[in-house]
Amino acid sequence: MKKGVKEKVVKIGKVVEKMRKIEDKVFEVKLDKPFKSTDRTFGQRAVDGLTKWAGSWFFIIFLGIFLLIWISINTAWLIFGGKWDPYPFILLNFILSTLAAVQAPIILMSQNRESQKDRARSKYDYAVNKKAEKEIRQIQAQLTRVENRLKRK
Repeated sequence: MKKGVKEKVVKIGKVVEKMRKIEDKVFEVKLDKPFKSTDRTFGQRAVDGLTKWAGSWFFIIFLGIFLLIWISINTAWLIFGGKWDPYPFILLNFILSTLAAVQAPIILMSQNRESQKDRARSKYDYAVNKKAEKEIRQIQAQLTRVENRLKRK
């Protein structure tokens, strides 16, 4: 290799190394836990807990039993001449509509919380990948130096 070309290659190598160091500083991310359960506010904990409960089989079965009991009692009451919640079960419909109206925003808040957790996990994965990439570059540089020493001998 000509002397001028060799000097330019060395300069380019130094520039590339400087750029990598700058990149490492710019993209440096601490490898903490991606999210901590203690970071949640009271509202977030309440929403997560309520969503966990409302999305369980226990809740579904409990609600089914409650509806069955409500309809049975109302039907029996109507047969024996009472007027508590007549056949179209308007009060029951009102209760279920209110339950749905309250549950919908709670479920949406919980989904937003899950999205935040996913973003935190993605940032953590990115940081781990950047660190692994940096270590691989360092190993490659060491292998190149070893290879060059072996070629000289």
